Amino acid sequence: MFDVLIRNGRVVDGTGNPWTMADVGVKQGRIARVGMLAGESADRIIDGSGLIVSPGFIDIHSHSDFTLLVNPRAESKVRQGVTTEVVGNCGSSAAPVEKRFREYLEKWVTPLLGGAKLNYDWTTMGDYLERLDHEKISLNVASYVGHGTVRIVAMGFDDRDPTRSELKEMERLVEEAMLGGAFGLSSGLVYSPGCYAKTGELISLAKVAVKFGGIYASHIRDEGDALIESVNEAIEIGERASIPVQISHHKATLPRNFGKVKETLKNIEEARGRGVDVTFDQYPYVAGSSGLTYLLPHWSLEGGIEKLLDRLRSPALRMKIRRDMKGKGPGWEDVLLAYCQRSKDLEGKTIAQAAESRRADPYDLVFDLLLADEAAVTIVLFTMSEEDVEAVMRSPFMMVGSDGRAVAPYAPLSSGKPHPRYYGTFVRLLGRYVRERKVLTLESAIRKMTSFTASRLGLFDRGLVKEGMWADLALFDSESVLDRATFAEPHQYASGVEYVIVNGEVVVERGNHTGARSGRVLRGAGYADR
Repeated sequence: MFDVLIRNGRVVDGTGNPWTMADVGVKQGRIARVGMLAGESADRIIDGSGLIVSPGFIDIHSHSDFTLLVNPRAESKVRQGVTTEVVGNCGSSAAPVEKRFREYLEKWVTPLLGGAKLNYDWTTMGDYLERLDHEKISLNVASYVGHGTVRIVAMGFDDRDPTRSELKEMERLVEEAMLGGAFGLSSGLVYSPGCYAKTGELISLAKVAVKFGGIYASHIRDEGDALIESVNEAIEIGERASIPVQISHHKATLPRNFGKVKETLKNIEEARGRGVDVTFDQYPYVAGSSGLTYLLPHWSLEGGIEKLLDRLRSPALRMKIRRDMKGKGPGWEDVLLAYCQRSKDLEGKTIAQAAESRRADPYDLVFDLLLADEAAVTIVLFTMSEEDVEAVMRSPFMMVGSDGRAVAPYAPLSSGKPHPRYYGTFVRLLGRYVRERKVLTLESAIRKMTSFTASRLGLFDRGLVKEGMWADLALFDSESVLDRATFAEPHQYASGVEYVIVNGEVVVERGNHTGARSGRVLRGAGYADR
C-alpha cells in the first residue's frame, strides 16, 4: 500500500523526454513506483486525469530568506508548483550575523516584511538553517552565503580593498558558512558593498567555497552598458577559481544594449567549450525589480544607508548625485514605485506620474522618498526587450529563477505592489512561453525548472519523477495554467496548479494550501562531508 497514489496522469519526468501515461506511487516521502499501478491501493488516491505530473519546480534564485520566518507557508511559491527554493542570492544572505549586520537587518528589513518583527537570534549559517528547520516550512530551502553580507561583517560598507586580515576573516566566514550547509557563494556586484570588491577578492572567496563543493552565483557587475565585460568577469572567476558559475537573472537592460545577449550567450558557450562550467537563470518578464537605491551612483552608498541619508540632506552632494545619475539609467516613465512605506498613494505609479502628481522634480522626489523611508523603497524597472528574453530562454544553459520572495495576499506580507514574478514566474513560463508563444516545448520547460536545476545544485535525489527520488511533485493543467499576478494587481495566486506534493505530503490540493509544512532545510556538500 502506498501513502499517496496518483493515477492516470501524463508524466513529464524532468529529463526532457516526451510525456508518458503512468501512475506514481509515493511511500514514506519518496517515489516508490512509476508505471501502470491499477491493482495497487493507497491511503490517498489522486485522480491525475487531464493533468501533467512533473517534478516540483526548483527556484534557484529566491530572496525569501526572511519572509519564510514570517510566513512559513510560502504561499506565493507553492501555489505555482515550487517545492524547493534557493535563498542567499545577490550577495545578501541571512547569515553570518554580528552586531553591525543585525542592526542593519532590524532597521531596513522590517519595513519590507510589512512591519513584522523578527528575532535575529542566529549568528552563523548553521544557526540560521536550524532556525528554518525549527519553523517547519512548506517547501524545501537551500542557501548560499552572500559575499556582501560577509564583507559587511568583516569591514562594513567601505569602498576599499580589504586588508590581509580582513580578507582572511572573509575567507573564514565563507568556510564557516559552507560547513554550516551553504551551497555556495553569491555576489551582488551592483549593490553596496559588493560593488566595491575587485575581481581578485571574489576569486579568493570562490576558492574557499569550491573546496566544499560550492558554486559561485553572481548578480554581475553591470547588466547594461558593461554587460559583456561583466559576463566575462564572471567567467574569469569561474576559470581562475575552478568553480561552477551561475549568472543570476541574465538579461540586457536599456534599449541601447538590446541584442548584446547574443554575444554573451556566445561567450558562455565558448567558455563551456574550454571547460568552464557556467550556466545562468532567468525570470520570464521584461521588467526587473530592485531597491530605489539601485539608481544611485555607487559612491553615494559608501558607508551604508545612514551615510547615504546624510548625503541626501546635503544640497551640494544631492546635486552631485543628480549629475552622476543623468543619462545612466532608465527614463522616469519606466520606473514603477512598488513599495513606499510613507507614501502609499504613490505605489503603482511611475516616478514620472508620481512627480507630476506631487508637482515635484523627479530627482527631488526620488531623494525625498529615500529620506522619508530611510531608503526602504522598492521599484520595478521596465528595461528589457521581449526578443532578448526569448533568446536567453531558448539557450540550453538557462534554468528558471524568480528573483522574488515568498509572500501572500494577506498580512503582513501583502504590502505594496511587488513584481508579479513573486506569484507567477513558473506558471508564466508554462502559460505564456510554452502554450501561447511556443518558445519552448513543455518537456524542455519542465527540465529547466526541475532536473537541470537540481543537478546544478548537486541535489541528485530530487528533480525527477523516478523511483527512489524524494516525492516533490506538481500536478497542473497545461491548457489552463496561468499567471494572474499583474504589475497593477500583483497579489494574486497562480491558477491551474491543482496539487503540489512536498516530501510526500500534499501541500496544495485543488489549488488551495492544505496547511501542511513538510518542507526541509537542504544542506550543501560541505556540511555532508563534515
